[in-house]
Amino acid sequence: MRATTESLEDSRVRLSVEVDETEVDKALDQTVRKMAREARIPGFRPGKVPRRVLEARMGGSAALRGEALREALPDFYAQAVTDAELDTIAPPEIDITGGEESGPVSFDAVVQIRPTVNIPGYSALRAVLPGLAVSDEEVTAQIDRLRENDGELVEVKRPAADKDNVTINIHGKNPAGVEVAGADDYLYEVGSGRVVAELDEALRGAKAGDILDFEASMPGAGGEPDQVRFSVLVKEIKEKRLPELTDTWVSENSEFKTAAELEGDIRDRMARVKVVQAQFALRERGMTELVDLVEDDVVPQVLVDDELRERLHDLGHRLEEQKISFDQFLAATARSGDDLVAELRIEALRAVKADLALRALADAEGIEVSDEELETALVAMAERLGVEPVALRKQVDRNGRTGAVRSEQRKAKALDWLLDNIELVDEAGNPISRDDLRVDQGERDQSGEREETVEAEETVAAATADEVDG
Repeated sequence: MRATTESLEDSRVRLSVEVDETEVDKALDQTVRKMAREARIPGFRPGKVPRRVLEARMGGSAALRGEALREALPDFYAQAVTDAELDTIAPPEIDITGGEESGPVSFDAVVQIRPTVNIPGYSALRAVLPGLAVSDEEVTAQIDRLRENDGELVEVKRPAADKDNVTINIHGKNPAGVEVAGADDYLYEVGSGRVVAELDEALRGAKAGDILDFEASMPGAGGEPDQVRFSVLVKEIKEKRLPELTDTWVSENSEFKTAAELEGDIRDRMARVKVVQAQFALRERGMTELVDLVEDDVVPQVLVDDELRERLHDLGHRLEEQKISFDQFLAATARSGDDLVAELRIEALRAVKADLALRALADAEGIEVSDEELETALVAMAERLGVEPVALRKQVDRNGRTGAVRSEQRKAKALDWLLDNIELVDEAGNPISRDDLRVDQGERDQSGEREETVEAEETVAAATADEVDG
């Protein structure tokens, strides 16, 4: 077999293939044997039907050859794509140009391939990360949350403010004069928004004994909003007073003996949290900066459609596991089907742009995956999928998925390059050292930074694993 390529517009390629007569004859023999096994002709046992009888039943040798070509063309095409190292993304348009009746066969296949995109300025990208410094105010706020557990409500004579607890009688009537909400001696935290926003607005600055009247919109019996007239009597105002931060209180309410030890532990914990947050932000914002270099109009629609279908399929599978229908999901999230598809299409477009951007970065930096690295990846995949590495490798090769696995590894290495080379600054524009981000970071595979790559590899190999098990 010989294959040549010609570049066309819109990321398409014309693949011209010539298949030797011996390969065609081999495919014809396989078709004859298959038809002989399947044919049920009186006087002949399955698998023993002579070729001349099959030809006669199909209308002649030309018809039999045509059937053989119909069955063999997909395999001829797949082999030619592999030999030409084409990354196809859509079904081909195949036109037989010779050999339909006898001799060698030639055909043209016009197919769309994955485009190579431009990522101008990728080497000067900057990721803005949350700062790593822990302020005294953050530590104090965390300690105050602990102290609130032992807080005491104390009555005050001043006007109510946010965080105060007020005892109120509250009643609301709809336009027909029917009470639709009501409670006496109701303890309510000002600013919590637990009833309606207008209640918080009315209570701020109110004093004990005040009667407050206001209107607010609430869902009616038929689902339509009703204007409800509220009347509120403020009976009592209390503020929460926190215990004093002393060594005694700390020793009685924590594992530490002194306030200084508690503050130091909280500061250390918050610092580690900030490092983890910055690590995740690095991956997310680094990829965002890279993806933004890819123009929307260079992304093939077929890739976006495929990604969208995959996301809808995954969502349907997750909902099915939870025994939730699409209609129930849409109702719970207050969205229409069109709204959901539009949201998922935006996500699908970004995912495709990320894929193309990482491939382009690997090309620009000359990033490749060695055979040893590929074998290591396949062994790891086999362990995750619970199959033997040798069996997985054979099936991956047989199914033509080796290139896809290598591609996912290449993109992973491109992502590593990006995370190691993009400029890092905090919100104020101050440089952030990667040494500070590596505290307790461990390997990226262990920290989850390459979770998407692992998922992509497993998608490539999932069907393969099933075939290995079978």
